[in-house]
Amino acid sequence: MSHPRLAVVTGSDSGIGAATASLLAAEGYDLGLTFHHDEESLLETVQAVEQRGQRCFVEPYDASSTRAGDVVDSLAERLGGLGVVVNVAGTGHNDRALDLSYDRWRQVLATDLDGPFLVAQRAAQRMVDAGEGGRIVNVTSVHEHVPRYGSAAYCAAKAGLGGLTKVMALELAEHGITVNAVAPGEIATEMTGTPEADAYRTDRPGNPTGRPGHVDEVASVIGFLCSPRAAYVTGASYVVDGGLMLMAAHGHDLQSQEWRTV
Repeated sequence: MSHPRLAVVTGSDSGIGAATASLLAAEGYDLGLTFHHDEESLLETVQAVEQRGQRCFVEPYDASSTRAGDVVDSLAERLGGLGVVVNVAGTGHNDRALDLSYDRWRQVLATDLDGPFLVAQRAAQRMVDAGEGGRIVNVTSVHEHVPRYGSAAYCAAKAGLGGLTKVMALELAEHGITVNAVAPGEIATEMTGTPEADAYRTDRPGNPTGRPGHVDEVASVIGFLCSPRAAYVTGASYVVDGGLMLMAAHGHDLQSQEWRTV
């Protein structure tokens, strides 16, 4: 089943979302893009899409809103259909569980789990009704799989999104819709505080590759999962971390208590 080359990518104003939008445009997709606050940066993504000869539509999007799914309907109507949704928009925090306020907990859970659920649900409803199959890709994190000190809400949300991905994969397979997760490690983005341009020259001794990842390296995996080549891949979580998770057994080699800081 060949799904339409019409895609919605949330969080397209920078980082992984912008890189994904550019890659999908290069592969012949028309795009619906969202931004939360940085509309100026989004215009650079729009320009990159249009330079590749593809149509591009833009909508503001608040992933923490109970109406987050409405952006799917708006963009799908403007695109004339929907074949792919990529949930990229998200947030993080640095608070120990003992210090984490309930309001902050709810804000992170709403942004990183509730919003992607509403978007994926609305997209799936449209794809099922159209009967042409589709692709849903949720960008989680290595912290879908392993904990991080000072990130209780973030880890809970990403683990929850990973579980949601598997359930939706089970339920939607009969409709020709695949649902997968991509779990990045440290990627050079505004969110991690490392400029994208410095991805290949920033030293990370604790990572087997010795550096953070580049957004294009994550986008390439997302692009594969969106493509017809991945028609038999569903319910999977692709870790893109340069081997970072393989280092767990080396924790006993740490020489300081600095990991206890947030």
